[in-house]
Amino acid sequence: MVSDLVQVAIYGALLVGLAVPIGLYMARVYSGELKFLAPIERGIYAVAGVKAGQGQHWSAYALSLIAFNAAGFVLLFLILKFQDLLPFNPAGLPGLAPDLAFNTTVSFVTNTNWQAYGGETTLSNFSQMAGLTTQNFLSAATGMAVAAAVARGLAARQVKAIGNFWVDMVRSTLYILLPLAIVLAVVLMWTGVPQTLDASVSATTLEGAHQTISVGPVASQLAIKQLGTNGGGFFNTNSSHPLENPTALSNLLTMIAIFVVSVAFPFTFGRMVNDKRQGRALFAAMGVLLVLGFAGIYAAEKAGNPLQAGIVQSEMGNMEGKEVRFGVVNSAIWAEATTAASNGSVNSMHDSFTPLGGLIAMLNMALGEVVFGGVGVGLTGMLLMVIVTLFLAGLMVGRTPEYLGKKIEAREVKLAALTLMVMPIGVLVFSGLAILAGTAQSSVQDAGPHGLSELLYAYISATGNNGSAFAGFTANVVWHNTFLGIAMLLGRYGYIIPILAIAGSLAAKKSAPPSAGTFPTHGPLFVTLLVVAVLIVGALTFLPVFALGPIAEQVSLAAGQSF
Repeated sequence: MVSDLVQVAIYGALLVGLAVPIGLYMARVYSGELKFLAPIERGIYAVAGVKAGQGQHWSAYALSLIAFNAAGFVLLFLILKFQDLLPFNPAGLPGLAPDLAFNTTVSFVTNTNWQAYGGETTLSNFSQMAGLTTQNFLSAATGMAVAAAVARGLAARQVKAIGNFWVDMVRSTLYILLPLAIVLAVVLMWTGVPQTLDASVSATTLEGAHQTISVGPVASQLAIKQLGTNGGGFFNTNSSHPLENPTALSNLLTMIAIFVVSVAFPFTFGRMVNDKRQGRALFAAMGVLLVLGFAGIYAAEKAGNPLQAGIVQSEMGNMEGKEVRFGVVNSAIWAEATTAASNGSVNSMHDSFTPLGGLIAMLNMALGEVVFGGVGVGLTGMLLMVIVTLFLAGLMVGRTPEYLGKKIEAREVKLAALTLMVMPIGVLVFSGLAILAGTAQSSVQDAGPHGLSELLYAYISATGNNGSAFAGFTANVVWHNTFLGIAMLLGRYGYIIPILAIAGSLAAKKSAPPSAGTFPTHGPLFVTLLVVAVLIVGALTFLPVFALGPIAEQVSLAAGQSF
């Protein structure tokens, strides 16, 4: 227990220690203060025909984003569909079926990285590098650009422009993601992660048997998949694979990489709106939700499965589906981080978690990418909840809500409320359709409430742009490839477009001077209200269906019943 707490404390201290300087650095990037890569930056703008000094209205910003993502979709789809005709395919792998190519393309363009395939047995090195790794950078940079634009919109006064999408994209990639990814990839190679164009290596086991081990350009993809909260692994078993996550050091580094940009964004926001207290308040709310989630997963997994009680169980907790070298504590940290940060990578199989452990992982995603969330979009997701919280607080005292000196009026509240429908539609409606069509029953591995949890987890993960899976769900069928793809699109653009519209609306407004009735949005009371609002919205939406899935399974286990 003491050892576990020490590991958690070290992890938390490293994250907080990195968050502040990286957050302030990113604020300087988006404000244009940093010029050390200016020649490269200007060259990119010249080739692309971008006028760097020209701002965009929120609608033009959104259209640029959608057009860029659409072009990336077409290119990646063609790469995956015709990878058998492209170079760097040493294993001679065929092109993907149209439905799988669609699902995978949507997955990586939307920063979800849901994988309905085994990476090392399905995709060529070219597809992994030119296709997936490229989108790992670009989808992450898209989310980061949105966060920068929203921060500008909240800070601006009576202006129409919220920045330039192309400039924000270039700066996110050039100044932040590329340097971090290069450093991390080199360090990961040092820890033993492969980086090669070969398809496999041969080895002789201790028993004298011959073994062929798949390898490839793993370190480069691993670095950006974690830093960009992408999560799509080179190997089918993701970061539980000993070549993708070979040592305790690689495990710690990649767990930090999952969160490091997302936890820095509240401090970036505070600097960009010229009120660091606001950033600290958002960080505190996200941090409280993170700690509560980790404590729940750790307690559930440490307590173990009541049907497997015994001396090994009592000492080690629930070790089913977990690497012995990582144990319960590192598996719990990773599970909380990957579902809270919208990352989706795994170092243990969530399908084997206790029902309550799996429930918390699902709840993290169901809350809508607000517990730090994906890079950039986690911050904007929490800002949407800020608007909802201030609206509710305004109703209680009979005042028009305000945030950062701006009146929150009907337009902003309606747009924020609209985003509250995204998760229910993507999860409850699409899961219900799958059950009606019969594809849910044929895709789940287990009977009873755990089978329902497998289905729910898949659609929560897709709509929440997370990408992790319960591992017992057969997703590579036409129905799920199609509807999970639609859910990913809904979960991505159903949040991005409304928050950009809100940012544009607020940017055009005058400042409202604070008065005696102004509700402070940087103190403990506001943080508490924000946390409660996030939990209530998630609970009211999903508690009934959770009661039929993981809660029913936990109650059954306690009663000695299995399915």
